[in-house]
Amino acid sequence: MTHYYLAAEDLSMFGRDPWWLVVVKAVFCFAFLMITVLFSIVWERKVVAWMQLRIGPNRHGPWGMLQSLADGIKLMLKEDVIVKRADKVVYVLAPIIAAIPAFMAIAVIPFGPAGNEVSIFGQRTTMQLTDLPIAMLYILAVASVGIYGIVLAGWSSGSTYPLLGGLRSCAQMISYEIAMGAAFASVFLYSGSMSTSAIVDAQKDRWFIILLPVSFIIYIITMIGETNRAPFDMPESEGDLVGGFNTEYSSIKFAMFMLAEYVNMVTVSAVSATLFLGGWRAPAPISTYWEGANHGWWPMLWFVIKVQLLLFFFIWLRGTLPRVRYDQLMKLGWKVLIPVSVVWLMLVATVRALRNEDYAFNQIVLYVGGAVVAILLLSFVVDIFRDKKERSEVAEEAASDAAFDPMAGGFPVPPLPGQSLPPVPRRRPRRERELIVSGGGDTVSDGKEADDA
Repeated sequence: MTHYYLAAEDLSMFGRDPWWLVVVKAVFCFAFLMITVLFSIVWERKVVAWMQLRIGPNRHGPWGMLQSLADGIKLMLKEDVIVKRADKVVYVLAPIIAAIPAFMAIAVIPFGPAGNEVSIFGQRTTMQLTDLPIAMLYILAVASVGIYGIVLAGWSSGSTYPLLGGLRSCAQMISYEIAMGAAFASVFLYSGSMSTSAIVDAQKDRWFIILLPVSFIIYIITMIGETNRAPFDMPESEGDLVGGFNTEYSSIKFAMFMLAEYVNMVTVSAVSATLFLGGWRAPAPISTYWEGANHGWWPMLWFVIKVQLLLFFFIWLRGTLPRVRYDQLMKLGWKVLIPVSVVWLMLVATVRALRNEDYAFNQIVLYVGGAVVAILLLSFVVDIFRDKKERSEVAEEAASDAAFDPMAGGFPVPPLPGQSLPPVPRRRPRRERELIVSGGGDTVSDGKEADDA
C-alpha cells in the first residue's frame, strides 16, 4: 500500500499550472502528434521503398519530405462523396469518433520527470499535461472508444464489404484487448501504481522490458492488432474487402481515418516506451556516465528516439510479413495470447507475493520452477489422452466410411461429416490414348508421320 500513497503524493503537483500553460501543453501534445504523423508517413514510404529496392517519394520538398503534406492537401481538395444508401449522420460522425480518441491518450504520457524540471515562459512546470492515479485505465478506455468509429463507418455505409471490415475490426479488438490488459496488469504489480509517471519512476534501476519480457512481447503483438496494421490489417484488407470499413469514404473523411491510424501508432508506441522502455529515461550507458542526461529538456530527446524506433518496427513488419488469414488471427488472439498472458500474470503475481513475504531468491526460483514443471507434466498427460481420443475418432471414421452406402434408402444421399463417398467405377477405354508432345523430334507420333511421308 505504500506505493499507492507515494503515487498520490507525486501526483499532487499536477493541476497547479495556470490556464494558459495548460493550453500551451495541450497545443504542444497536438502538434507533437501531427508532426510525428507527417514524418511517419514519409518515413514509412521511404523505408518500404528501400526494402523493396525502389526510389520512394522524392518530388515534394527536399528529399520528398513534404510528400505527406501534399497528400493531405490533395485529400482535402478532392470531392466529398456521400453514397445514397448511407446513414448520413452516422456516416459523417464515424471518422470524427475514430480520430478524436486517438489524440486523447497522449494527455497522460510523461515526456520528462515529474518534478518542475523545465521553465516555460518563466513558469516552472512538469513535462506532462496531466496524470491520474488510474492513467493506464484511462488509456485502455480511450483506445476502446476509438473502435466505435470503425464499426459505425462500416455499418453506416450501406455496403457489404465495409460492414464486414467493421465487424472484423470489432472482433479483432475484443480478442486483443484481453491480452493487452493482462500485460498491463503485470506492470501494475511491479510498479505498484497505474500512474504513468509512477511507472516510469519504478524503472529507475531496471527497465520493465528486462523484468517482464513476456509482457513486452504480448503488448507488442497486441498493439499491432489494435492499430489494424500489417500483418493484422484484416479490417481493410484490399485482397478480399476492397478497402474494408473505409471503402465508401473519400476526401477529408478518408484522411481522418488515415490520420487516426497513424496517431494510434504514435500513441501505442509512446505507451510501450513508457511501460517497458523506461519512458523518458536515458539508456544505461548514457545515464551511467552523464548525470544530467535525465534532467532538463534532455529526457524529451530519449523519449522521442524510443518512439521513433518503435514506429520503425511497425514499418519493418509491414515491409516484411504478409497478411495472415482471419482464422489465424483469431486463433492467435484467443488460443495463444490470452492463455499465455493469464499464465504469465499468475506467475508474476506469485513472484511478487513471495518477495513481499521476504522469501529468498533461491526459494522463489524453486517454487516457480516446481510450478512450471507441474504445469508441463499436466499438459503432457493431457496430450497423451488427447492423442488416444483422436486415434479412436479416426478409427470410428474409417469404420463409418466403410459402412457408408449412398443408395441405402433407395435414392442417393450425401455423406455425413467424417464420411466419404466410395470410389466411382469407371469403364476402361477401348484403346489407349496417345500423348502427342509438341516441340520434340523423337516422339512416337513424329516417327509415324515421317514413315507415312
